[in-house]
Amino acid sequence: MPIFIVGGNIYVMENLSKEILKPNDSNVIDNQKRIEQIAGLLLIAVILAGCAIVLKPFIVAILWAAILCFATWPIYELLLKWLKGRRTLASLIMTILIVVVIFLPFFMVGLTFTESVQSAMQWLESHKQDALFTPPVWIQKIPLVGQRLFSYLSKLASDVDPAIQSIRPWILKAGVWLLQHSLDLVQGILQLAMSILIAFFLYRDGKDIDNQVRETFKKITGDLAQHLFDVAKLTIRGVVYGIIGTALSQSIAAGIGFWIAGVPSPVLLAFFTFFFSFIPNGAVVVWLGAAIWLFATGHTGWGIFMLAYGTVVISGIDNVVRTFIISRSSKLPFIIMFIGILGGITAFGLIGVFLGPTLLTVGYSLVKEILSHRTQIISTEIEKKPEIKTPQ
Repeated sequence: MPIFIVGGNIYVMENLSKEILKPNDSNVIDNQKRIEQIAGLLLIAVILAGCAIVLKPFIVAILWAAILCFATWPIYELLLKWLKGRRTLASLIMTILIVVVIFLPFFMVGLTFTESVQSAMQWLESHKQDALFTPPVWIQKIPLVGQRLFSYLSKLASDVDPAIQSIRPWILKAGVWLLQHSLDLVQGILQLAMSILIAFFLYRDGKDIDNQVRETFKKITGDLAQHLFDVAKLTIRGVVYGIIGTALSQSIAAGIGFWIAGVPSPVLLAFFTFFFSFIPNGAVVVWLGAAIWLFATGHTGWGIFMLAYGTVVISGIDNVVRTFIISRSSKLPFIIMFIGILGGITAFGLIGVFLGPTLLTVGYSLVKEILSHRTQIISTEIEKKPEIKTPQ
């Protein structure tokens, strides 16, 4: 074995080669590993970005499908048990039930819409010469503007045709607006159909998807993932039950009130009330409009009844039922739930009614868990701290 003497030191050739080459080889290997890791991360990022681009048109549909499945999962499990574990059949039946529940109200309104419009037009024609728009006397008592407003409305009442001509441009503009937004309506229907289709697969494969997602988040957040998933599930279910239950209760109560007060087309107005009820205190728009119409047509007593009934009964349902169901399900303070609904609508549209409270609830629970964990650590450190004895 060759031996070299360098600077008074004796080196064996094998050891010299190791001393010279080992550090360089190690650096090269480390650099290669780093490059491979960075390339792998970039590849994963590109794939995820591509998936996001592909899924972007269907994000809203997927979210709606997930919300539908979350809300109706207990019913699906009962049906699955009754069908002895046949998931495909149970998923198909649940999908059909969703279609019926969603489209049945539209079908019923469609049956009554033509009749309601015809009766409204006949009512307008029969009252055209009977001073339909004659203002009530109490308008004169309004401070500052009462007399002028009464005179203007009386002038309109003397001849309805100029009033109709004056609002004709607004009707044309409304028609143009509806035409421009018809594409949005078509897109909404397509998204709804896509949501129902996706819901079928979520029902059928929901357990497997749920387990995979839970395991993924468990690797990131540990045991906290299970708690956050349970919180999100309860919140979504509570929001869905609270909002739909409130909307249904308000629409039924409003329809009864409209029918008692003699407001035209009570079924159609109740249908509008159902949709406006998805917004906190949104039903006020419908029943207050009905009350104003009653006052304007001289039915002062029924107008007062409508105001009282709407304030106590219809809005009372909104304030009591919605708050009770959602707060009880999610254990979320009312103010956070209220801000979550309004903020969610502003940020995400209609689906924000569900996303807003869910995100705030998960964040609220996460902060509570972090603070609780921090408190436990401090308490443990205090308990472990040795007691210092003072000399006697």
